[in-house]
Amino acid sequence: MRSLLLVLVILLLLSYVPPVRSGVNQYIRGLFSSCWRLKGVCRMSCHKKEEYHILCDAKYLCCITKKVLPSLIGK
Repeated sequence: MRSLLLVLVILLLLSYVPPVRSGVNQYIRGLFSSCWRLKGVCRMSCHKKEEYHILCDAKYLCCITKKVLPSLIGK
C-alpha cells in the first residue's frame, strides 16, 4: 500500500513537469556546426566582419573573423 502511494505521488509530480524540447541542446549543436579548428561558424552567408574560408557542407560556408585567419606568407 505504501509503495502504491509513492508511485501515485511520483506520477502526480511528473504530470506537473513541463515537457522537454526534443532535439540536440544548444552547446552540442554549436560544437558540430563549427568549422576550422572550432574558430569558424557554418552559415548560409557570412557577416560583414567575417570572411569565407572553406565549405562546411554543400550549401554552408565556414565564416571566420579576419583576425583569426592565418597570414599569407610569400606569393
